[in-house]
Amino acid sequence: MVNIGEEDLPNVEKIEKDFSARFSGKKRRLIAMCGKLEAELATMDAASAAEFRSDYGLTETGLSRTIRASYALLNLISFFTAGTDECRAWSITAGTVAQQAAGKIHSDIERGFIRAEIIAYNDFVRVGTMAEAKRQGVLRLEGKTYIVKDGDIAQFLFNV
Repeated sequence: MVNIGEEDLPNVEKIEKDFSARFSGKKRRLIAMCGKLEAELATMDAASAAEFRSDYGLTETGLSRTIRASYALLNLISFFTAGTDECRAWSITAGTVAQQAAGKIHSDIERGFIRAEIIAYNDFVRVGTMAEAKRQGVLRLEGKTYIVKDGDIAQFLFNV
């Protein structure tokens, strides 16, 4: 990470490109952010922070950018599970098949894996409910070898 001043924020992309050319590598990414501004934003409510970031032309927080870069470096993606009492994100290596992803939740689910009900996050947001997803045909049944995609919402069916 490179800490820059507020006056450098309009040039953040150029700064990152210049420093990355010199210091980044296969297992390194460079992110430029203004630590002082990020500290100020952390003390604000979400609406005020979003407006303040917008004034500087920033679309996301430094933390979000850092997490996104870290996931890319580690070759990780996230899938989601959602129930009546909990919604959770699970981190897995890109290219993980459904049966192994189920094991991330619990080894019994992996061992007794039958199939997975999968919907892409954007499809779920568009349709609003799992029942509507089934009606519209965007909730898919996938087998053990389905490669889980970033942002998938999964319900694993299993029998132990």
